[in-house]
Amino acid sequence: MLGKVLNALAFQVGWLACVLGGTPWGLPTVTMIVTCHLLWLGIPGEWRWLVGFALLGALVDGTLTLLGGLRFTDASALTPVLPLWLWLLWPLFATTLHHSLAWLWSHPWLAMLGGALGGPSSYLGGARLADVELAPWALAVQAVVWGSLCGWLALRKETSRDRP
Repeated sequence: MLGKVLNALAFQVGWLACVLGGTPWGLPTVTMIVTCHLLWLGIPGEWRWLVGFALLGALVDGTLTLLGGLRFTDASALTPVLPLWLWLLWPLFATTLHHSLAWLWSHPWLAMLGGALGGPSSYLGGARLADVELAPWALAVQAVVWGSLCGWLALRKETSRDRP
């Protein structure tokens, strides 16, 4: 139980570091959180989920940015399409899948609803704190993306012995 609480707290710390501190704060914070997570809480093969979500994040948020859904004031030469701090949130989220959010995958409709509401809420809050401009349609797209993603994770849990 303590591991799940620490996992949820670590996610919140990492999210705030990325959103409020950008890449200079987010990169070392998320690196430390992911490293500690894999050393102390990680399950065999969990690193694959983190890599997979990092790639998925580049695809989803990169596409959303290229389509004009997200506009950033702090463009970086390292990541011309997507700020590194935003991309880091994806593997950070993946650290919660088998731990603090593990209970959610047994409830597909709740997972879909949580994704459809929680994903856009996170983007809206992050955009306001990080001075990111959202297109009027961006939150609706995020609701579909995150609702579908969380629904898929829950259905995967139901049809597989693998967690989520």
